[in-house]
Amino acid sequence: MARSSSGFVAGLTATAVAVVGFLAYQASANAPDQLAGPRAGTSPKAFTKAPRDRKNPVALPGDSGTGERVVYSIDDDRVWLVGENNKTQRTFAVTPGTLDPVVGTYAVTSRGRTVTGSDGAQIEHVVRFSVVDGVVIGFSAATDGSTSAPDPAKRLGGIRESRADGDAMWTFATVGVKVVVIQ
Repeated sequence: MARSSSGFVAGLTATAVAVVGFLAYQASANAPDQLAGPRAGTSPKAFTKAPRDRKNPVALPGDSGTGERVVYSIDDDRVWLVGENNKTQRTFAVTPGTLDPVVGTYAVTSRGRTVTGSDGAQIEHVVRFSVVDGVVIGFSAATDGSTSAPDPAKRLGGIRESRADGDAMWTFATVGVKVVVIQ
């Protein structure tokens, strides 16, 4: 009797392990791309700078995607809010944190109306879209209107914008809106 019971238990255990393995595979295959970083088809290799209009340096760069999206240039410290018609609705300069997201395509994952930033400043209109080394990356505006450079000794992911630009970002970038990070 003991022999058949242990065989039965071993069979159930093997079946349970197989089911858990299958479910883990399914979960990883169906997880949203933005949870892991850039979407499939992009890689953290050396990227070339997106083409720019030399006569109009604030014009939307080429190769920055299509449709409604937020475009963020790491090199230019600039954001473009682009409508479904591929027309720029607003562009503005930003002050990045000390950590940059990887070039790629993301989606807005969460938002916060008012919080305390990782630098201790009171911030509003927080639009989050990535995580780098455990630090959340997102756009925000300091409630005192400051956009000063961050402390280089700290690991900060906040991309600061003016309050007016923060209002525009808040209205435009709802959860799920595409964020394209370019060089």
